[in-house]
Amino acid sequence: MRIFNRAHVPWFIFVFLATVAAVVLYVANFHPQRMPAGIHLPVYLIQKPSEHRSVGGTPLGLIFGAISFAIFIFATLLGARKKVVLWRLGTLQRWMRAHIWLTLLTVPLVLLHSGFRLGGPMTTLLMVLYAVVMVSGIYGLILQHLMMERLPAETVFEQIPHIRSQLYAAAEKLRDSFRPTPPEKTDAGAPAPSPAKSVTASSTPMSSTAGDLSTPTARAKSTVGSTITAEPISITAGEVAGVKATEVAPLVVEVADPVVQKIQSSPAPMSVQPEVASAAPTAAKPAVPAVKPAPATAPKPATDPASEAALVEFIERQILPYLSARRGEKFQLNNPRFSDDTFRYAKLRVAEAYRSRVEEIQAWCDERRMLDLQTKLQHWLHAWLFVHVPFSFLLLMLTAWHAFVTLFYY
Repeated sequence: MRIFNRAHVPWFIFVFLATVAAVVLYVANFHPQRMPAGIHLPVYLIQKPSEHRSVGGTPLGLIFGAISFAIFIFATLLGARKKVVLWRLGTLQRWMRAHIWLTLLTVPLVLLHSGFRLGGPMTTLLMVLYAVVMVSGIYGLILQHLMMERLPAETVFEQIPHIRSQLYAAAEKLRDSFRPTPPEKTDAGAPAPSPAKSVTASSTPMSSTAGDLSTPTARAKSTVGSTITAEPISITAGEVAGVKATEVAPLVVEVADPVVQKIQSSPAPMSVQPEVASAAPTAAKPAVPAVKPAPATAPKPATDPASEAALVEFIERQILPYLSARRGEKFQLNNPRFSDDTFRYAKLRVAEAYRSRVEEIQAWCDERRMLDLQTKLQHWLHAWLFVHVPFSFLLLMLTAWHAFVTLFYY
């Protein structure tokens, strides 16, 4: 939690006014001669003389002690409030602010309750425990403030090792991308492709193996994608006249007019040359749609082997050891100033097109530095909890015993 926050201003004003009021009551009751001239408290706020030698046994001292003990109980309930998130008793942030400022209010209350004296062994032990709890609490508050200020984005503590491994893998992938791809090795034991099954662009597809055909059009339709190699077919004028219109029409449409006239006027059989027969399948083929030209691909950016070699060396010698280290504070890249100088020099060694990659690597190193800082602060916080929490419970128990003994035996 940040210390300098507008949400703390009302709490600061409340603690300040409460402290002033407690001091005025203490001075007016136990040292009235020190009160400023012209300032007099009402009679009901002035207690009668008491036989108790200590301030803690007087009614006003008991009030100070009771308020402090109630604040101790409330401060202890913060741990339960963190575990039970569904409680509708204010947000966790409000509980934390109340925990901080109310425990700070106990400092003047405890001092006024004790009359600025340690007393016997019991009260001395209580004051030592109270001092340990307050100092450890202020220490934890400073640590949390540092984490909020120096860590822009706090990561879940259990996920830090996984994020470290991801940063290392990203650096390895970037390094491998700059290395030339090795040629693929062919399998020496694989059988060679059969020449009969391989069809090249200049080879002629196989003709159909259908039976005897009755007309040149039907024979032409049965040939797949190649020039017809059939022998010349002899047709008489009578045979041409007897062929059905559906069979002759495609031939008549596609054959040139002089050839048709020669066939119709010739009484004797004539031979149709392969050139005429080869015109039929051309008419039988459907029109092929126009192929759209492929979109022009953007030209690949020119590579700089010298820059890539410099980046590979930089990643292998400095980046990968730092990202894979268990404790990054042992490396010079953990120093922000040294890291900035190193990456500034790395940008000068590479071409303009590769400087964005250098900035990307620098972001990885900055994130690793933040993870190391968070790990260190988390370790300090865990060590602080092992001191603050047990001593707080011990202080609460001894304070309850102190109140019981004071009320019933003195």
